[in-house]
Amino acid sequence: MQSTILRIGTRGSPLARAQAEEVADRLREAHREADLSVVIVPIRTTGDRLTDRPLAEAGGKGLFTREIEEALLSGDIDIAVHSAKDMPTVLPAGLEIAGCLPREDARDAFIGRAVRTLADLPRGAVLGTSSLRRRALALRRRPDLTVVEFRGNVGTRLHKLEEGIADATLLAMAGLRRLGMADRVTAILDPTEFVPAVGQGAIAVELRENDVETSALVAPILDADTGLAVAAERAFLAVLDGSCRTPIGGHATIAGGTVTFRGIIVTPDGRNAHETGRTGPAGDALRLGRDAGAELARRGGPDFFRH
Repeated sequence: MQSTILRIGTRGSPLARAQAEEVADRLREAHREADLSVVIVPIRTTGDRLTDRPLAEAGGKGLFTREIEEALLSGDIDIAVHSAKDMPTVLPAGLEIAGCLPREDARDAFIGRAVRTLADLPRGAVLGTSSLRRRALALRRRPDLTVVEFRGNVGTRLHKLEEGIADATLLAMAGLRRLGMADRVTAILDPTEFVPAVGQGAIAVELRENDVETSALVAPILDADTGLAVAAERAFLAVLDGSCRTPIGGHATIAGGTVTFRGIIVTPDGRNAHETGRTGPAGDALRLGRDAGAELARRGGPDFFRH
């Protein structure tokens, strides 16, 4: 019998590689009786190369997916593995999200050098983050803070913190767990108050539309509830036309056939915000996400993000 080779495209950062390895391990386990060979193909993206300025200035979320998606469309890889939060709301023609692995912890983590929590930071302390959402939500609670740009992979950001470039930073709990660095966390932020990014904690698997064979291979490793929750969050974001340029949080959970959604929009300075929530049958998850996005779009108005 001829061996089936499945090529996984991913970014080359340690976290991206860890996520791709998790996908590969799950695929090998799901098809352990078949002759399946899984190969990881690291791809350097524009976002990886541009480390000297904020992502919002450079073009937003697609910077971390563009080259990988081009390789998928050209047939150089068979599936793409992404952090779901890095994916633009509109995918290139011909591609689709097959689904997501079971979600890791979606919450944000606070890591302080000399203090344990955001509230403990002294007045005027320096917070390092490259996320407009984290910046805005932190300033909403602590308008006295000075926020500095903190680009780079997880290890680079933690090293910058150790060097004293900032007094604290905020990172995704999921990434720290996947890298075995959860012990660095000094506090975990309440997701109802510090709403996570859309897709945070979820690993998304992307493939070519109508690729029935590959879809069948990846189907056993996908988690239906995670996929539905992330789809609801992305529906919310799509209504708001969200990107790295806009401070938006959206988080859905599904339990017992019920979806619970929370969304927020914040001005970059943290001074103004609108929040909303939805609860309903899981089958209505996408509609509820879209409805929440439409509500916040109305309440914020077209000029909300120009503050």
